[in-house]
Amino acid sequence: MTGLPFSAVVGQDDARLALLLGAVDPGLGGVLLTGEKGTAKTTLVRALTGILPGISVVAKCRFSCDPAAPDPACPDGPHPVSLPGAAAEHRPARLVELPLGATDDRVTGSLDVPRVLAGAPTAEAFVPGLLAQAHRGVLYVDEINLLPDHLVDVMLDAAATGTTMVEREGISLRHASRFLLVGTMNPEEGELRPQLLDRFGLCVPVVASADPRRRADAVRARLRHDRDPAVSTAAHDAAGHELTSRIAAARALAGGVELGDAELLRITRACAALGVDGLRGDLVTARTAIAHAAWAGRSTVTVADVKAAARLALPHRRRRGPFDDPGLDDAQLDEALGSPEDPEPPDHPGPGSGPDDSGPPTPPGSPPPESPSLSEGSPSSETALPPEAPASSQTPLPPEAPAFSGSTPSPAASPAPSESGPGSAPGQPARTLAPGAAFSLRHLEATGVGRASGGRRSRSQGPGGRPAGAVADPGRPDLTATIRAAALARPGQPFGVTAADLRRWRRRGRESNLVILLLDTSGSMAARRRSATVTAVALSLLRDSYRRRDRVALLTFRGREATVVVPPTRSVELASRRLSRLPVGGQTPLAAGLDAVAELIRREHWREPARRPLLVVVTDGRATGGRDALDRARQGARRLAGVSSVVVDAEEGPVRLGLASLIAQDLGAELVTVAGLASASPGRRDDAAHVLAALIRAKEAA
Repeated sequence: MTGLPFSAVVGQDDARLALLLGAVDPGLGGVLLTGEKGTAKTTLVRALTGILPGISVVAKCRFSCDPAAPDPACPDGPHPVSLPGAAAEHRPARLVELPLGATDDRVTGSLDVPRVLAGAPTAEAFVPGLLAQAHRGVLYVDEINLLPDHLVDVMLDAAATGTTMVEREGISLRHASRFLLVGTMNPEEGELRPQLLDRFGLCVPVVASADPRRRADAVRARLRHDRDPAVSTAAHDAAGHELTSRIAAARALAGGVELGDAELLRITRACAALGVDGLRGDLVTARTAIAHAAWAGRSTVTVADVKAAARLALPHRRRRGPFDDPGLDDAQLDEALGSPEDPEPPDHPGPGSGPDDSGPPTPPGSPPPESPSLSEGSPSSETALPPEAPASSQTPLPPEAPAFSGSTPSPAASPAPSESGPGSAPGQPARTLAPGAAFSLRHLEATGVGRASGGRRSRSQGPGGRPAGAVADPGRPDLTATIRAAALARPGQPFGVTAADLRRWRRRGRESNLVILLLDTSGSMAARRRSATVTAVALSLLRDSYRRRDRVALLTFRGREATVVVPPTRSVELASRRLSRLPVGGQTPLAAGLDAVAELIRREHWREPARRPLLVVVTDGRATGGRDALDRARQGARRLAGVSSVVVDAEEGPVRLGLASLIAQDLGAELVTVAGLASASPGRRDDAAHVLAALIRAKEAA
């Protein structure tokens, strides 16, 4: 089945505009499309190559050098500056997809070991990686937020500098690597670190339209294409050729577009007003405005170009915390872009600036309109519809996850009257957790050594760590470990490699874990004003898990059952939002909470056997729901004795029962107080005394 043509995609105007501006100027640093599943992100990216102008390359050059300006440092060079027609080839621009399981050598390149042993020069034995294959094309990474951070760094460096440096296994070379980097991701599966997010030139939230008419147009276009792809593609050929011509014309015009002092000052003023750190945001916005002006066929940047560029380049760069919404509403952006010296609105509104941005018809001979109505004239765009609303106003919160019990639980936001906490009137919603003061945690890690990677919490041995010795492995030898073993085995003799010399590095590093947070939100926690303690520990653990790249699951127990509030996810932002809306009250079914944890661990082990769980239980140890409630809770704890666990004793007051210590003993877990969780780094204010003071202030506020 062929992909849907670019001009046949209905809606997503900002996403299409960002991709086209990236095609005009790949030096913008890449395009990131964020949104929930099923919003045509991948469809748009894969359709982009169908409208990109073709390229001329040096014949037999593995690095796609331009015949008009070949790379002087090309490993396949040197190439003559002026090549005859027979020595050049014309081919379409490539779309290179980088899978999540790609390794370093597949991304940057590696050596052909048999050719090296045969005496071939390093440049000839070098096997180009995906960055070399994507030169002068598009490099696409789906679910880029799940890719290891060091690979994302390598790609972003190459996209920003236009070159790739290879320094590994005795290789030292450089090759050109100019491409349009496009990443897509679902924020519910985890966020990119702010440092990596800032490196992307443009970031666009992709949200499905809430307008039934536009949704119907999108479904109709998809059904029409699936029924007869050849007819659908032919129907959009004219629109596709027009887009290709506009991209080529914009590329030729971009070098001569003038950015005036007034518009540059507008850009820098907006970046300063929004708290954008550094100058990358200013530079990217300026380049995007130039590309937008070239796309519209203008030789001078206007206010409309600046506004369109700022909407794509600045919202994800404003100063914010790790759990803050990365978006920016139109009112804030307009206020930041406005200036007393130039209060007049633009003569030509930017793309998607409002429902009345169509304007009068373009007279013959004038430059093409700047509105990104890219599918103009196509069957899927017969009805003009308003632009998409901002993601912050349309993205719904996912529904609450069901409990593990067989009965159907009531939603967490509206518990049954019988589960209301002390002081709650029947029929009224239960109280929610009071806000707590987050603090820095001391390091928590799973016991033993795991085999996962891609994190910063527990010790692991795997391909992602640093070398810590070599072991014999004829099946998967490492070149440097093998050569080292061969050289040390026969000193003073002619160098040679035998089967006995084949070695593999034993690597040690850090892994991410599945952090399971089990919270007691029953009436005992509310009655004794301990809700601030619960949220303080939970928020602190979420912040720590964000830094250490863990997956997080959030469970609570109250009333008669346990509830999985947040299933295992990489999005600690989602867990943080849910945490602020947890109801409090009812009985204390501690046994049900521990049983729910056991079931969750069992299911996740099927999905990711290498990822180890780390359980953190925040409770006062009380258990209600019958005379044997505490015994059943202790039995549930014994079933989890093999899981790395920490029990946070939330009991307070002059008289303490010490029940949490019994649960910790049965779990084989470390028992700590809230103050004992605090980081004890010297010179910092997040020690135990500071944590206690913060908790007292939070309780007084509650």
